[in-house]
Amino acid sequence: MQITLLGTGDAIGTPKIGCDCENCRAMVAAGRSRLRTSFLVEIEGKHILIESSPDLRQQLLRASSPHIDAVLWSHGHYDHFIGFGEFYRVQKVPPAYAAPPVMDYCSGYLHFLPFEKHPVPVYEPFDLFGVTFTFFEVNHPPVYTCGLLLEHDDVAVAYTADTREDIPEASRDLLQKADIDLLFVDAIAPEGYNITKHMNYVEAVRFARGVGARDYRCVHMSHLVPPGMPHAGYDMETFCWE
Repeated sequence: MQITLLGTGDAIGTPKIGCDCENCRAMVAAGRSRLRTSFLVEIEGKHILIESSPDLRQQLLRASSPHIDAVLWSHGHYDHFIGFGEFYRVQKVPPAYAAPPVMDYCSGYLHFLPFEKHPVPVYEPFDLFGVTFTFFEVNHPPVYTCGLLLEHDDVAVAYTADTREDIPEASRDLLQKADIDLLFVDAIAPEGYNITKHMNYVEAVRFARGVGARDYRCVHMSHLVPPGMPHAGYDMETFCWE
């Protein structure tokens, strides 16, 4: 199994349009960016997309234009699903999987695009191409949002999606029992910022340690997060397991 971070930015992305802050200037000077957060899972020739961001076209081109076999959504914020329309006239529109409230919202918005819809109850594992996925509830008020657990052979990878630190106890138990090898964790801002529906960097690190993750990468980072922070993910970073 291989996972590639197609994007590690928040809804705005980095550099932020029209911003002259130190972090944005550094990213421009280095020719780097943080596209909106999404992931590509590759398993035995199949490609699963987690989130379909507004940057999807650019992300898929960077990843050598893989054919996408399935898409999973965490919640109905535009930076997590709206790029699904990019499949129009590019390939057969892939089937989508999400918790029922998420599927209802996203498919309603994408009513103009016929596709196969798979609403999946939270905490109920399902299989795609040999990978077991489980949606679990997190806390991203006021929008219903789910994180995701991926398991293949002896490897467990988790993604918190957008959330505060105080997720439901059932979700925390699931993550702690999963013996997580790698966690992708929401860290929208540096220490000292208090964002009511996200974690800052310190909260994200504490969350990762609290659920027992062996390793973690911060994602969904805003332009406020300096490049080069320890454990910060970066676009096109790739993880492989034999």
